[in-house]
Amino acid sequence: MVNLTVVGLDKRVFIIRLSCAILLASGLVSAAVVASAPESEQQIVGRYLSATREQQTALLGLSMEADFDANVPKLKKNGKLHALRSISNVGKVTYHMLGFDGDNSVKKEVIARYMTAEVQSESGPDISITPKNYKFKFKGIQTQNGRAVYVLGVSPRKKEVGLFKGELWLDQATCMPVRESGRFVKNPSVFLSKMEFVRSYDLQNGVSLPQNMHSVTKTRLFGPVELSINFTNFSKDSESDTLSDASTVEGQ
Repeated sequence: MVNLTVVGLDKRVFIIRLSCAILLASGLVSAAVVASAPESEQQIVGRYLSATREQQTALLGLSMEADFDANVPKLKKNGKLHALRSISNVGKVTYHMLGFDGDNSVKKEVIARYMTAEVQSESGPDISITPKNYKFKFKGIQTQNGRAVYVLGVSPRKKEVGLFKGELWLDQATCMPVRESGRFVKNPSVFLSKMEFVRSYDLQNGVSLPQNMHSVTKTRLFGPVELSINFTNFSKDSESDTLSDASTVEGQ
């Protein structure tokens, strides 16, 4: 049993410490372990690049269920969409809608736009997290779910749509990505003022699989637009090329 009696300690300090302890215990905050790495920043980035090539190969032919939850608080509109997301043997991403509940304008203007943007990014400029596009800065080592992770700061070498400034978390043992977060440095539309996101991955059999994504886009007309996506039920799908393209979501 935890003794909550405060003796000789300022109440505000006690509350702050207690709050931090609760956050650490719940896993919402990761505890810092050390500030220096057992390998150089260049070695970490090199291992990360090798790991992402392995990750991309492992994802080929993979299918997963994707649950979208979009919300526009100012308009009091929301929508939830259930879809099958597939990656073909050549890396093409497609979506097949399985169900939708909510406002159709949210489906069309938020969820379908996200799907279309993801599909079209394959043929657009290279925005991968590589030394060609980003500068990397080692920031320390933290623990997440009992595993040590490298924390790297990333900043784009140029201001281009799709590039972001933020952090990249890598599993120390494999250098597979476990978390990407930040703010996009260039908005794709004058109607958007700020776009922030967090992408999390789950390590399975030594490979990072997408777990969830949460973004908040601040619009000039409708306020913030929130989008969350959870990925589950992964399986190899040899017929992923036959699924419908995300640029046309069924039921629109």
